[in-house]
Amino acid sequence: MGARLQEERQRVGLTQGEFAEKIGVAKRTLAGYEAGTGEIGATALDAARLVGVDVLYVVSGIRAPTPESSLSEPEARLVEDFRKMRSADQGSAQRMVSALAETSAGYDAN
Repeated sequence: MGARLQEERQRVGLTQGEFAEKIGVAKRTLAGYEAGTGEIGATALDAARLVGVDVLYVVSGIRAPTPESSLSEPEARLVEDFRKMRSADQGSAQRMVSALAETSAGYDAN
């Protein structure tokens, strides 16, 4: 399970320090999870899910079906880049995209 957790952390583009912060554990604790010397709890797994980790894969080794498979290549790149951002930057990106979408919708209505 530890190797799969590490694989998923790397897939979402986070360092151990960044990932540990996002899931609410110390970097040393995360290193233990990844080394297989500690067991990750439900709260940390849920936080990992929120940053894009495939928790089903971490726990069982079976990949969860993802709605991303229906995304176009540019959409998939946007999602991938978004997941690599810090939380504060993700909020800024969400606000910017929402504002652009509203502006575009206004142009389409005219």
